[in-house]
Amino acid sequence: MGAVQRFRGDRLFLPFHSCLWDTYAFMIDLRSDTVTRPTPAMRRAMLEAEVGDDVFGDDPTVQRLEELAAGRMGKEASLFAPSATQANLIALLTHCGRGDEAIVGQQAHNYLFEGGGGACLGGIQPQPLDQESDGTLSLERVQSLIKPDDYHYARTRLLCLENTTWGKVLPVGYAEEARKLAKEEGLSLHLDGSRLFNAAVALSRPAADLAEPFDSVTLCLSKGLGAPVGALLAGDSEFVKEGKRWRKMLGGGMRQSGLLAAAGIHALDNHVERLAEDHENARRLARGLKEIEGIHLEPVCTNMVFAGIPPGQMSNLVEFLKAREILVSGFSGEKLRLVTHLDVSAEDIDTAMGTFREFFA
Repeated sequence: MGAVQRFRGDRLFLPFHSCLWDTYAFMIDLRSDTVTRPTPAMRRAMLEAEVGDDVFGDDPTVQRLEELAAGRMGKEASLFAPSATQANLIALLTHCGRGDEAIVGQQAHNYLFEGGGGACLGGIQPQPLDQESDGTLSLERVQSLIKPDDYHYARTRLLCLENTTWGKVLPVGYAEEARKLAKEEGLSLHLDGSRLFNAAVALSRPAADLAEPFDSVTLCLSKGLGAPVGALLAGDSEFVKEGKRWRKMLGGGMRQSGLLAAAGIHALDNHVERLAEDHENARRLARGLKEIEGIHLEPVCTNMVFAGIPPGQMSNLVEFLKAREILVSGFSGEKLRLVTHLDVSAEDIDTAMGTFREFFA
């Protein structure tokens, strides 16, 4: 079956293989903001990218992306990695040695969903603690978990935070307090800022302001920013130099990766301010779902809607929506996580809400 060209709204879909594309091209996909497809303009940027061999350090498009991202995050330098998972792992390996400890949220992405890479590949002990309702870690509890200088204990080296975390934005001033504690205790401070620009847009503040207290920051390009692949890890020049050594060991050294970096540049230049549309669509979705008896909504801060579903309804609801070309995934037994992104329009939200109403009617 040959490739086809299709339009949905102002988006041109150019499938690599139409039998796969036909399955998903017209579905409203609320599973994650990782499911976005490159826009036509992003595809053109990739097609026209000037490339070199980045392992040799001579891919000019990768260099431009790393400089651009470092500037946006207010750091001296950054490195381009295949994924935010690898960028977070590079940060752990650069900050910590074998037998060292990193304090991290119990519900944090780099504790729950990154395969235990720090422990497996770096011999780094995670020390998790539950996050507060606003997504923060209690700094009093963090301080209580820092190990004494005694060879019976792992050496606490690093505090990891996340912004956004489960769609929540860290409160203004919290990172500065965490920085003060880390400095007093001799810890490094890392931010998993995979969705940092969502936080920046929600607060109407530059991303560099939110990144300033941190020694290192991860930024994902393939979530709300809509690039197909890639992440940046930013910090000072010496940190990034050491990080590139770890990236090579982890298999993250890519060759003509300017093709991917061009998509990242386009995303940073064109897809940041529009995140406000995703946030408004999430609020629009939450307002509609709130009217349905039996659904319980958590407060919406950015582009994620968490909806509690009546007991026993989840699997039937997921299948009902899928049969009507709406993709969702049950986050837990009775909770949905619905994520808006650049491939979901306000009209799509209205369609999804109508389908939810149909099911619960």
